[in-house]
Amino acid sequence: MKFCATSTKGFTLVEIMIVVVIIGLLAAMAIPAFQKVRQASQDKAVLNNARQMSAAADQYYLEFGGSSVDSSNLVGATNYVKALNTVAGETYPAGYTQGITITITGIAGLRTVTYAP
Repeated sequence: MKFCATSTKGFTLVEIMIVVVIIGLLAAMAIPAFQKVRQASQDKAVLNNARQMSAAADQYYLEFGGSSVDSSNLVGATNYVKALNTVAGETYPAGYTQGITITITGIAGLRTVTYAP
């Protein structure tokens, strides 16, 4: 009877550890890149919302005169913007004044975006 003390089947602990380290390094490089792309996407969506609100305010000024308007007159089922969907928990101004920069705060609780009409 012949017994073999070691088996040649399977992977060694060192080989498995090398694979785990490589996967960890790849994840360490990919996660920050993903977060950066996500942040840029959120900022662009918020800026687009600010542009829509600015355009709606301009249309309101043309139709009704004046130089300031409350956001409740701009957003609604029968108004210029049907719905203002938040992207990352941001806060939009309650009112808009012609020629004044629009500042949206609290994007993901950290960032601020400004739009100068």
